[in-house]
Amino acid sequence: MELRVLKYFLMIAQEENITRAAQRLNVTQPTLSRQLMQMEEELGVKLFKRGKHSISLTEDGILLKQRAQEIINIEEKIREDLSHSDDMLMGTITIGSGETCVLSGVAKLAASFRKENPKVMFEVCSGIADDIKDKIENGTVDVGLLKEPVDISKYEFVRLGQKEKWGVIMRKDCPLAEKEYITPKDLAGQPLIFAKRESVRNEIENWFGDCYDNIKIVASCDLIYNTESLVKGGVGLALCIDSDMYYDDLCFKPLSPMLETGTVIVWRKNRTVSPSVNSFIKHIKKCLECIV
Repeated sequence: MELRVLKYFLMIAQEENITRAAQRLNVTQPTLSRQLMQMEEELGVKLFKRGKHSISLTEDGILLKQRAQEIINIEEKIREDLSHSDDMLMGTITIGSGETCVLSGVAKLAASFRKENPKVMFEVCSGIADDIKDKIENGTVDVGLLKEPVDISKYEFVRLGQKEKWGVIMRKDCPLAEKEYITPKDLAGQPLIFAKRESVRNEIENWFGDCYDNIKIVASCDLIYNTESLVKGGVGLALCIDSDMYYDDLCFKPLSPMLETGTVIVWRKNRTVSPSVNSFIKHIKKCLECIV
């Protein structure tokens, strides 16, 4: 199956109309229809459901769209990785990151790197840790920012010195909002919103100690903006990392005893990276060594 045909398929899926897709691709409608039929015959499945004025993806078509986009992204990434000259770094470095204040420090590293390498661009891909690790595996993300605890056995890494504090996001009209710190006993019986990652939950469970048996988990969420929406709506109190990105009617109270989380910058072991990525990794290490 050719990349060209996959791009045809993605355009048809986007436009939901073969005529419009053909116009955008600058090919004739019969040619595009024939390519689509040949693809369906080759795969042995129907990719589209035909309507009077539009077409929509079947379940097999939805799966192919996802995989085809991954393949096209990798192809584009390969072209970017190889787009350099002997005396100048070029291309795009893709950073995978969750919602974290630590990204601001990495942004400064990227800015200082670009001063020396103005032809290099950066792309930030947002997501939870598992998504970022998957994208590092398939090559669509070059380096990732992962919050600890996390399994980094497959990766080369550098640990950032900055720590992030855990606490509780609550509405300002919550009785606990009057307290300076939140203890495990304060949260006994309260409706709580937890992170979904098991390793993070284990950390929180250890913090609660004997009080863990008395807690009430009512929801789980990974992204801070969505978590804040749940808190604002009255679903419960959220245990999460301080992000400085809260609604005006919410507040953050740190935990006591204090609970902190570190962050690591990771990239795949035993994988050749582009000259730009390799140089950026060296830049990160050099800058962190100067801080230490």
